[in-house]
Amino acid sequence: MITASKLSKSFAEVKALSELSFQVNSGEVYGLLGPNGAGKTTTLRILATLIEASSGTASVNGFDIKKDAEEVRKSIGVVNGGMGLYDRLTGKEVLYYFASFYGMSKAATDKRIKELDDLLDLGDTLSRRTTGFSTGMKQKIVIARAVLHDPPVIFFDEATSGLDIMARRAVMNFVKAYPSQSRAVIYSTHVMSEVEELCDRVGIIYKGKLIAEDKVEALIEQSGERNLENAFFKLIERSGSEMHT
Repeated sequence: MITASKLSKSFAEVKALSELSFQVNSGEVYGLLGPNGAGKTTTLRILATLIEASSGTASVNGFDIKKDAEEVRKSIGVVNGGMGLYDRLTGKEVLYYFASFYGMSKAATDKRIKELDDLLDLGDTLSRRTTGFSTGMKQKIVIARAVLHDPPVIFFDEATSGLDIMARRAVMNFVKAYPSQSRAVIYSTHVMSEVEELCDRVGIIYKGKLIAEDKVEALIEQSGERNLENAFFKLIERSGSEMHT
């Protein structure tokens, strides 16, 4: 579903990514795990065609991010922790507005909103104006908006940041339910418990480089530690030692 090959990105003198390569298969939730500033968001922005890589290539759902950028955008949904809504619109009006961009009919939009209401428990977020929404209510509409067109690939970037326990659970349940034979998810976070619960495989990014990639259990075993958090720090420490040798 997603292939990244030697992606690099520099901002002035800062190298945000350095020859990053990984692959995400259909049916997977693939975790991008790393501290703030590691390069996770830059990676997702490149894959979403929001910024261009300095070098390297990638494809999403079979489409090249440079040659077929428009098709890539049709194939993805993007959810992060800081996306806004139009205050004067109700949740349903927000969804109708974005459905028009996708060329969806009213009947198709109504059907999809009903499906998403069942999945995300949208409730009165659909009928209320978004002014005054809690962070969790906003995030439910943001997710519904991102997947309204049923994209085969979704990028979640720190999507549970600032959510209360109930809203966080709704997001995580949605992530778990989304992958299928024709769909995949990249889940970017620095929260270990979310990675352990959600991700089929994990790529650990540190200082713009992929320093380890495997299933959670395998990463723990490789590190010789007892849990993912300790494994994470051990692998980063090991990577730092290798960079200086």
